[in-house]
Amino acid sequence: METKHDDSVLGRARVQDTPELEAYYKELEALGAGALWTVANDIEPWEPRTSSIPMLWKYEQLRELVLKSSELVTPEQAGRRVVYLVNDKRRDVSAAVGWLYTGIQVTRPGESTSAHRHKASALRFIMEGEGGYTVVDGNKIMLEVNDFVITPNSTWHEHGVEAGGKTCIWQDGLDIPLINALEANDYAVYDGKQPLTAPVNYSPLTYSGAGLVLADNEWNKPYSPLFKYSWKQVYPALLEAAKVNEGSLYDGILMHYTNPVTGGHVMQTMGASIQLLRAGEHTKAHRHTGSFVYQCAKGHGYSIIAGKRFDWKERDIFCVPSWAYHEHINLSETENACLFSFNDLPVITSLGLYQEMAHPDGNQTIIQ
Repeated sequence: METKHDDSVLGRARVQDTPELEAYYKELEALGAGALWTVANDIEPWEPRTSSIPMLWKYEQLRELVLKSSELVTPEQAGRRVVYLVNDKRRDVSAAVGWLYTGIQVTRPGESTSAHRHKASALRFIMEGEGGYTVVDGNKIMLEVNDFVITPNSTWHEHGVEAGGKTCIWQDGLDIPLINALEANDYAVYDGKQPLTAPVNYSPLTYSGAGLVLADNEWNKPYSPLFKYSWKQVYPALLEAAKVNEGSLYDGILMHYTNPVTGGHVMQTMGASIQLLRAGEHTKAHRHTGSFVYQCAKGHGYSIIAGKRFDWKERDIFCVPSWAYHEHINLSETENACLFSFNDLPVITSLGLYQEMAHPDGNQTIIQ
């Protein structure tokens, strides 16, 4: 008999309730205690278990409501004018998946937010608009569509759009639920505007050289000094890599955004990646620990997550919960597709919690 996941086997809690035990449990409860064997099988599952469900947020359905928010409240009133995306099973912690938060922020020409900082780390993926910028610890950086931007924890940051620009919309990603769960979050508002301490675009101009770092570099902070990863450089890098690499069976051509000084993750608690699916590509299915939020940056297709199909096109956002089987399909027979994603892998891997498993059949059967 298969006993791999059978709680009746030796080593699992198998105590049967009796009137005497129930009275004992009440005595313990009155003292703020309990018997481990009553909860052990639940808090120590046979394999990783998620509280989240796969979800897809369609940009064409959300866009008008995101823009409407700019008519209803100002950045000063809202602090941050964002429509956040919440998982149906994680509403209690305002998470999109696992312990990750995401939302869609809009800023009109001439608008800017107040500078602030928090222990939660943040990132942005630019969806549309022109003339947008961010200021991170005195570094002003101009933004373009599909650029990836980080605002590490405890850095002063603010965002805006130049008066001559066009309304900008971008996806925010933060680890707010995780930092709140650890009871370590905080928030502060800067008194006035940040002074600019470096030339505009100093960070990307200094640190985005192909494999090059300044000889007199003295960066010693635990996050990347490169605050913007430009799509103008990222997309050609994907195409070049695709010329000479077959890529992953599960993710196509997958490339990680990295700290140019260390080669590690861009921030301590969140990582990010960009992947290219060749025309007609259908990846194999696998699952792993770690929660992921995706945005389609280019093309159209669908992903099968935990046996369900989720169709996506440019700007749609979806999530893959930890330990959920998933695979990706590019529906175009002539054009490639690109998916941006961010995750909690820096935490998972640093704690030794990462594990991965290929689907036994190669691909999933879609559940109707």
